[in-house]
Amino acid sequence: MTLNARTLTLHGHEIHLTEYVPEVPPADEADVVLLLHGIAGSGHTWQPLLEHFERHGFGHRVLAPDMLGHGGSGTPRADYGLGALATLARDVLAVEGHRHATVVGHSLGGGIAMQFAYQFPEMCGRLVLVDSGGLGPEVSPVLRATALPGANVTLALTVNRVTLAVARSAAALGRRLGGRLSPETRELGAHFSSLAAPGHRRAFLSIARGLIDLRGQRASAVDKLYLAESVPTLVVWGARDQLIPLAHGRRTATLMPGSRLEVFEDAKHFPHVADPERFGRLLDGFLAENPPARLNFEEVVTLLIATNSVRTP
Repeated sequence: MTLNARTLTLHGHEIHLTEYVPEVPPADEADVVLLLHGIAGSGHTWQPLLEHFERHGFGHRVLAPDMLGHGGSGTPRADYGLGALATLARDVLAVEGHRHATVVGHSLGGGIAMQFAYQFPEMCGRLVLVDSGGLGPEVSPVLRATALPGANVTLALTVNRVTLAVARSAAALGRRLGGRLSPETRELGAHFSSLAAPGHRRAFLSIARGLIDLRGQRASAVDKLYLAESVPTLVVWGARDQLIPLAHGRRTATLMPGSRLEVFEDAKHFPHVADPERFGRLLDGFLAENPPARLNFEEVVTLLIATNSVRTP
């Protein structure tokens, strides 16, 4: 089994991609696992999980791209809306030769995953939503503050080379004194530190302001969840998440009959980082127990017509 890192060029922009290839390729590679990270993150957030796969084996090919505006991918002035990011996910799959995927999305990545299932239902075999955005208005005040005037200036003054150097020195001193940051705290720090780069900061604000205002999340997939009723869905949440509350996960599991909710009691916003071994076993079992859906456009149209009222002249 191997982990490969490489760069794709899509629509003139570089996309950094990490790929896990199992030692023994599965007989049916129809469903690749696509891992989508959250806002201000990168594919590196899945590194503990990928390392778990390397240690213990995992029978599926995995793709973990850095979405546009994040990580090692390009940061152009571009459309960073959910629809555009879902289309980018589709294009990554297409150029890699995959027509179906199990889509695993964390935070913003969960919103992209649901948008992907909505836009490209024939490509989405299974869904895994991890502390997902887009499932209710309640979010941390820190995220709502991105809608305030002057947020760009505030971020530039708060996260820059000087402040990051001070933070690194403080962390090093803490380690010498015997302190230790949790994996989730380090992951959150990496997300926050990425905003020191102007391109990443621009993408972050573009995404956040498109989805969030001072009252919370505007974008919601709740009213469209019924369209994925035949898609096997796993909902994973950290019980101590202070960015997006567990109540969103519980509500989603209720609205999607047949879905499964798994709560990591000791985790916050990054359960896949807090306990990658448990997450990996959970994902492996979910894939083994749930054959992927195979929807087509006609089935989606039938469901839309059956569920919604259609006015005639």
